Amino acid sequence: MSNIIYIEYEFMVSPLQPATDILIAELGAAGFESFVEKENGVQAYIQETDWHEGILEGVSILGNPLFEVSYVLKKIEQQNWNATWEQNFNPITVGNKCQVRAPFHEKSNTEFDIVIEPKMSFGTGHHETTHMMLQFILDHDFNGKSVLDMGSGTGVLAILAAMKGASAVDAIDIDNWCYLNAKENVERNGNQAVEVYEGDASLLTNQRYDVIIANINRNILLNDIPTYVKCLNPKGQLFLSGFYKEDIPLISQKCNESGLKFEKNLENNNWVAVKYVF
Repeated sequence: MSNIIYIEYEFMVSPLQPATDILIAELGAAGFESFVEKENGVQAYIQETDWHEGILEGVSILGNPLFEVSYVLKKIEQQNWNATWEQNFNPITVGNKCQVRAPFHEKSNTEFDIVIEPKMSFGTGHHETTHMMLQFILDHDFNGKSVLDMGSGTGVLAILAAMKGASAVDAIDIDNWCYLNAKENVERNGNQAVEVYEGDASLLTNQRYDVIIANINRNILLNDIPTYVKCLNPKGQLFLSGFYKEDIPLISQKCNESGLKFEKNLENNNWVAVKYVF
């Protein structure tokens, strides 16, 4: 993989929402593989072999007068990317119980020590949404539970759920890079209870879970919540993140329509993680 060259687009977006969600969806349709949401926009990545001069011609939001979207692009060789994040990726501690670190960091004395090599996948614990979802998992009983992690990214949430005693964990991500990266991280942490799949909510047919975790963007959640609810066992729990405090009423309305009720939420820099129950 060291000879793979990626093209990085750094998009500056104003206002952020719903423009960022629309932009990511349109870029994904255009062939971009991975995205990192930033405070002022989003970074998007595509392999140089898949890139061409007119790659953005079908991205209609770039011409939408309601939003200001600008960008710069550059080439990134994979080995340079890894060197960059190794220099800047510091381990994080969540609730004094869990540390998320890279392979080159020393093992911690926390109860749950998670080793993640993120590469281009989302989910190191540094973003507010991932951090809050880790906190939710730490605060709840997962012993013997069946768990679904939708939009699993690096697999960090699925890995912690397994460490907390979940009997079976399915981790699903539509991004091929995330799928491969999550498989690596699951193996790295020795989580035999975790199975990783590439795809979206269409994979959920006859599955049943005690707990469903989904850290995705608002629009995908609004579309997929009814599917999640059909997969929940009685007294099941749904943990959602990837959206802002102002979006809670929309998310709660969709959950209420499916028979779920709001129980609590966490908040960090206007990002939220919310728990719903039957």
